[in-house]
Amino acid sequence: MHSTPDITFVGGGITGLLCARLFALAGASVTLIDKNQIGQESSWAGGGILLPLHPWRQANAISQLVIPSIETYPELAQSLIDATGIDPEYMVSGLLMSPLPDLDNALAWCKKYNIKTESISPKQHTLFPHIQTPALSLPSIAQVRNPRLLKSLKQDLLQRGVNIIENCAIEKVTIKDKRITQIASHTKTLPVKQLVISAGAWTSNLWTQLSGNTEPTSVKVFPVKGQMLIFDTPINTLDTMVLENDRYLIPRCDGKILCGSTVEYADFDKTASTQAKQSLVNFAHHLFPTLQSAPVIHHWAGLRPGTEQGIPYIDQHPEIQNLAINAGHFRNGFAMGPASAQLLYDLVTEQAPQIDPTPYQLSAQH
Repeated sequence: MHSTPDITFVGGGITGLLCARLFALAGASVTLIDKNQIGQESSWAGGGILLPLHPWRQANAISQLVIPSIETYPELAQSLIDATGIDPEYMVSGLLMSPLPDLDNALAWCKKYNIKTESISPKQHTLFPHIQTPALSLPSIAQVRNPRLLKSLKQDLLQRGVNIIENCAIEKVTIKDKRITQIASHTKTLPVKQLVISAGAWTSNLWTQLSGNTEPTSVKVFPVKGQMLIFDTPINTLDTMVLENDRYLIPRCDGKILCGSTVEYADFDKTASTQAKQSLVNFAHHLFPTLQSAPVIHHWAGLRPGTEQGIPYIDQHPEIQNLAINAGHFRNGFAMGPASAQLLYDLVTEQAPQIDPTPYQLSAQH
């Protein structure tokens, strides 16, 4: 018979990991369940830029989670290194953005949130001869290396006694007196005290399933495929992240350069296509001609958890007293993750939220 943890998370991407860590730090007993391996879906597949693409064009609710989140990353990264010895490769590499027909809006957004701005430098003009203007450099923007951050978070949770259960797809739920009492896969049954769904692109179906016979509460999270690739290049080939329209280059600490990404609506198909690969290669070669001699060493696809406006759901079920959600971060799970976790923690523990919860409620427009 399993003992009942204080809180159980279903979904072990960046959202579930950060949430589980907050509760573990507070002394709660925590179980984290994933249908596959921890951190192997969208969180693994992304780029790790700690800023939304063109945040001034997006809902203010996204910025309200991004700004406090990115401020926490230096401390988070160092604490994970100290605890696990695994470096998430947090790096302030800066972000060059082009073209910006709405440059005034970009500058106003940066001023509002105290994000440092610079004009494009002569060196950058030389490196990117085809870059379109107007352009803008944000030298304080950082990145993390997704797989390494996920690995360090997982190790940190294990060291803190979190029960991690992998390859466990939840198929059944037992509800009594408006509370979930247990969940089950085809091999095991697990008792539940408080349940949180953080299952990324798979959240909607799971949420409906776990809501049982109660009045359905709409959660519209849908899969959005993104394909990426990585070039094998020497260290210092590129020293800044570069965004042109909705595609980008990201230099890693070891010199390799990541290129992304597509936005495709193909249900749950994660097939990486030759057509998308060639499109990304063409983009990279045009933007940064140095890459024309660099080999592509890996190409992959992942499924982002999309919502209509990219605003996540962070709320508690209106009828089932011990069911909550934190999902639907689209491309910004890392950039919004720490503050999303804090808001979820505040709601579940009935503390005054540090962020206005209204935009993330189940009843809000997402």
